[in-house]
Amino acid sequence: MWLVDKNEDNTNTISELEATPAGSPASEEGESGVLQETKQAPDAKPDEAQALQDKYLRLAAEFENYKRLAQRDQREHSRFANESILKELLPIVDNLERAIRSSKESPTPDGLIQGVELTLKQFLETLAKFGVRQVTSVGEAFDPSRHQAVAHVESKDTSENTVVEEYQRGYLLHDRILRAAMVAVANAPKTAIRDEGETPLSADEASVDAPN
Repeated sequence: MWLVDKNEDNTNTISELEATPAGSPASEEGESGVLQETKQAPDAKPDEAQALQDKYLRLAAEFENYKRLAQRDQREHSRFANESILKELLPIVDNLERAIRSSKESPTPDGLIQGVELTLKQFLETLAKFGVRQVTSVGEAFDPSRHQAVAHVESKDTSENTVVEEYQRGYLLHDRILRAAMVAVANAPKTAIRDEGETPLSADEASVDAPN
């Protein structure tokens, strides 16, 4: 009995659904809900894509503005990067002008020489503020990384490969060579001296021992 009644209930329910007209309020309400959800799904995706597109365009515009500002700052820095050192050099120019003016007013060259020497000292002090210093050359062993040998001089009193004269100053920028010094280097004298403890050969003996 129970099974029969249940089947009959299901049959009645299915029959009622089948018997429901297509245009009835219940049918229209179900169809409208499904259609509304179906229409909203595609509409949400274009809105999301548009939001991402707008965000991308804003970021691209901000990056372009940043790049233009960075390029402008770089140009300004390149133009005025040496401003501090140039300010330090201006007093040296002033002293040179004073030395020239003083030499014209005074008939003796002592004032000009003294003014130039003081200006040179001030100039070297200014360079030292920025890490520039002179390379020590005369009396030092020849160093290819700091010296450029432009001449060789025979010397009995100086060790071989020692700098004996400086033609042009060399300079360092901190620990890096800025300009090598142009120097003359000592060489051992080329003399025909026999082994230590023996007397040098005379001219006649040297001619006898010389090969034919």
